[in-house]
Amino acid sequence: MLRQIKNTAERSSETLVGDFVGAAALMVTLVVGLYLPGLI
Repeated sequence: MLRQIKNTAERSSETLVGDFVGAAALMVTLVVGLYLPGLI
């Protein structure tokens, strides 16, 4: 099973990087959105 996960991660490495960047952007947007009312 671990081998299957490793093979899947190797085949979709570009997609995983894109997904990680998208998730990080969503987290930044969330944090900024939560702190914005306190700054105004």
